[in-house]
Amino acid sequence: MLTESSSELRSAKPSFRLRAVTWLMSKRKPVFPNAVEDFRSFIQARKPPKDAPLPAKFEQQFRVERWEAAGQPVVTLHPKNGTADWHMLYFHGGGFVLPMFKEHWPLAAALVEQVGVSITLPLYEVSPESSHRRADDQADEVFAKLSQEHDPSRIVLCGDSAGGHMALSLALRLSRADGPKPGKLALFAPWLDVTMQDEAIGAVEPYDFMLKIGTLRACGELWAGERDPASPECSPLYTPLEELASLPPTRIWTGRHDLFIIDSRTFTGKLRDAGVDAKLYEYEAAPHVFMAVTPTREAKDVFGLLEGFLAD
Repeated sequence: MLTESSSELRSAKPSFRLRAVTWLMSKRKPVFPNAVEDFRSFIQARKPPKDAPLPAKFEQQFRVERWEAAGQPVVTLHPKNGTADWHMLYFHGGGFVLPMFKEHWPLAAALVEQVGVSITLPLYEVSPESSHRRADDQADEVFAKLSQEHDPSRIVLCGDSAGGHMALSLALRLSRADGPKPGKLALFAPWLDVTMQDEAIGAVEPYDFMLKIGTLRACGELWAGERDPASPECSPLYTPLEELASLPPTRIWTGRHDLFIIDSRTFTGKLRDAGVDAKLYEYEAAPHVFMAVTPTREAKDVFGLLEGFLAD
């Protein structure tokens, strides 16, 4: 059950900078076409998706490692002065169908510089050109390698949106297997139910200029493939409590103008019911993955909380 002790409103009023950036973003072409048929036409007609390239300045800013796992590229960023005490395995969002955005690179940089982690980012193949199995294989292989090189208890799994789903799904797979387990789980506006079943989500949709229920369901169907989209494998919101109980300490950050806020609240309550050390941080009028707008007061608050979470 979600209680006051498991949920906290961190910002009751959006900062001027967040409001300004949100207004500007709302005037841009949406990441996904809002209408389902337009989205399906977009997917069918698009060229092979390509990840946004690593900014050239990162070569001077960080110690960069490029490698592969399951035949797919991976990038690791270390602070310039050496390997950090905590290592973050970070999965980018994009509805499972879009590659690495250019906006994800500044977010990764902020996590290294402001939270003080080394960070590894799998550049996974997306649907429908590829299968969920390819992305899962890469995630499993990346964690296996990292756990050989670092103390697994000092590895935090993290991700935003669909990437939050992937981080959580990896944590659940690892909890069911013999072997190393991550120390902590940090989720930014995670996508927890690809079927978007909760009717309360509809009340948030008018305030979310980035996400629309119908288009998200279409993305979820592509990602699910032959699987049932409502199964716990595809929608971890429905994972039984006995499986959730084995998850590590978990923190979730979500804006209140984000469709995923409803399921974030439900999931945090389920984690607490399962006995997991879990907490949800909410931000009034903040849009989807607002922490990617790294100069805002709200993003800096997220980074500070995350740094404290890792220090506990």
